[in-house]
Amino acid sequence: MAKNLKVNIAGVILNNPIVTASGTFNSGKEYSQFIDLNKLGAITAKGVSHEPWQGNPPPRIAETHGGMLNAVGLQNYGAKAFIQEDLPFMRQYSAKVIVNLCGRTIEDYVAVARDFDGVDIDLFELNISCPNVKAGGMAMGTDPKMAEEVTRAIKNVTKTPLIVKLSPNVTNIVEIAKAAEAGGADGLSLINTLLGMQIDIHRRKPILGNKIGGLSGPAIKPVALRMVYQVAKAVNLPIIGMGGISAAEDAIEFIMAGATAVAVGIANFTNPRVTMEILEGIEAFMDKNDIQDINEIRGVIE
Repeated sequence: MAKNLKVNIAGVILNNPIVTASGTFNSGKEYSQFIDLNKLGAITAKGVSHEPWQGNPPPRIAETHGGMLNAVGLQNYGAKAFIQEDLPFMRQYSAKVIVNLCGRTIEDYVAVARDFDGVDIDLFELNISCPNVKAGGMAMGTDPKMAEEVTRAIKNVTKTPLIVKLSPNVTNIVEIAKAAEAGGADGLSLINTLLGMQIDIHRRKPILGNKIGGLSGPAIKPVALRMVYQVAKAVNLPIIGMGGISAAEDAIEFIMAGATAVAVGIANFTNPRVTMEILEGIEAFMDKNDIQDINEIRGVIE
């Protein structure tokens, strides 16, 4: 009997639970020479704003033990350029398309959501959790009232299902998750990066041009897994879990903790085939353990 790997995110059926994390895969053009993009559940675009953003000054990337710091600052060419240049490529494949929305104000978020009126995409991911922008971003994602308000504002102007991306840089992530749910979110993704810093002791200066940045990679996985588990127990929304996933075992842990799908991020940088290896590993795990449907193991951890 064929195994079922299909999952449901806010009414959108993904062929499998493997999603790419925003900012690490872009449209998938570079990766298409290594993997069949049709075999992904969904591709999440890099953050898209209403108007082009310059991003932060360099250096923007720093390697750390067990991960990477980034302070790119959501540089992008704006919604119009994304729709014209990147989206046609993405729509060639069966993988669903998730567009990550970014802004500095609620009005910015509303404007970029409206840019996609009538455009063929599957899901929005509302980025209110980026630690690398000086306004908007994480400022909204760490305040329950603001998280609810911006979520509701987007829901009022679009029918596209909305996933809200949560910041780990809070005291109580469940409180933020419930606020997003109250604002009308159709799903959640978590976690975004943790605030971090690295110093060049010889130059006596921070390595990043922005001084602080977002930490991602295997180092943050235990934190991410704990937060997914807590949020899954507290809300009635599908979750895309992310944070340090680099092997099938990691992905399975997140699903058992309550995630419906999993997003693979910086592991793509060191192994462009990692998403396929994770998918194959999940299938092998299901075969070995006689699991017919991936949804059987979701949220099994009490």
